[in-house]
Amino acid sequence: MQRILPIIAAFVVLASGNAQTPPSAHKADRILILKSAHTLTLLSNGQAIKTYKVALGDPKGPKLQAGDKRTPEGTYFIDAKNPQSLFHRALHLSYPNAADRERARKLGVRPGGDIEIHGLPAQYAWMGAAHRTIDWTTGCIAVTNPEIDEIWTYVSVGTPVEIRP
Repeated sequence: MQRILPIIAAFVVLASGNAQTPPSAHKADRILILKSAHTLTLLSNGQAIKTYKVALGDPKGPKLQAGDKRTPEGTYFIDAKNPQSLFHRALHLSYPNAADRERARKLGVRPGGDIEIHGLPAQYAWMGAAHRTIDWTTGCIAVTNPEIDEIWTYVSVGTPVEIRP
């Protein structure tokens, strides 16, 4: 028995060293949203942690003004987490940034705001992934409720978000 215990202990140590770190142990240091692919990717040190399919607002072109229903393009950051959102949970983006405000000023319009990464309203949660068959938001990035619950654990306030065409 005394000979077997060290062997078992060594096996446990070796086996645990090869075990893959569970995804929830990672924190995303960046979020990349590709509007053309309808994807949101969580990144850590340049490596993808996980990619989600998303629904957007109007995906054609950058957001120009309040009410145009377009999803913005540019670099932002998560500036707040709202656990009591009407859309299950929401990660608020720092839209508009300086470039968005300047573009809107030149156009003589308001840039808008309140852009979020969020789940589904309670009355539509049953739709699950089917919500992605159309771009239905007014400029936000939408995922299922289980997906926003998962994203919530990866992301902190201050995480950079890049939205590309």
